[in-house]
Amino acid sequence: MTGRVEGKVAFVTGAARSQGRSHALRLAEEGADIIAVDLCGPVASIRMYPPSTEEDLAETVRQIEALDRRVVSAKADVRDSGALRAAVDAGVAELGRLDIVCANAGVFEIAPVLELTDEAWREMIDINLTGVWNTCRAALPHLTERGGSIVITSSTAGLKGTPNAIHYTAAKHGVVGIMRTIANEFAAKSIRCNTVHPTGVNTVMIQNEKTWGLFDPDNPHPTREAAAPVFQAANGLPVPWVESVDISNAILFLASDEARYITGVTLPVDAGFTVK
Repeated sequence: MTGRVEGKVAFVTGAARSQGRSHALRLAEEGADIIAVDLCGPVASIRMYPPSTEEDLAETVRQIEALDRRVVSAKADVRDSGALRAAVDAGVAELGRLDIVCANAGVFEIAPVLELTDEAWREMIDINLTGVWNTCRAALPHLTERGGSIVITSSTAGLKGTPNAIHYTAAKHGVVGIMRTIANEFAAKSIRCNTVHPTGVNTVMIQNEKTWGLFDPDNPHPTREAAAPVFQAANGLPVPWVESVDISNAILFLASDEARYITGVTLPVDAGFTVK
């Protein structure tokens, strides 16, 4: 049985772990070869969870190869447009083409508005907004050859205001503007561009004491178990969070020919969060 993206090549940022690894593996399961990029290192203002590592990226590569797909990996920072362009170009040179872009790399941190530092604002915007632009800009020259699909990871915070994360919310709103402009400007070249908007996803980004404490502020020792009912109350469906594969399945759909006439859409994968 032919995979839904058989013979295509996908470029995935933030591929070392969590959602990024899931997206790369899901696309590989359906026949794509992968260009996998990750920072594999710390960001100064992000302290609530540990950074990805080179070992994490190597494990992603191992799992893709176990699926009998080709993969080209690179340690690169989405804030560095030159490094990102070099990674994409090297991947295309080895794998022969580019069809799918998964602009997934991003960070999250909690800070009340009046406690947010200049550095924290700048790093969030540089990674979550400018990094998406750099990703698209590096990939677009290759996509113009035969068309393709760009899927940008936004958030429910890209559709509604989110307290204690104004820098994150601003960036995630901003990528919707990038998406809509690319969808318009490159439609004639058969390039589609869409965003996905997850609610909380069961990854290290939310499964940490600082995030649990935000949802359970009266608890001096917040836990995953205590925070779960509060997460669930924020969603419409009776689940506290979704899994990475739920976002990966949406990305796979948008990247596949099943979505060949879908462009310029903001697709929530949010268990009903944005309709409450």
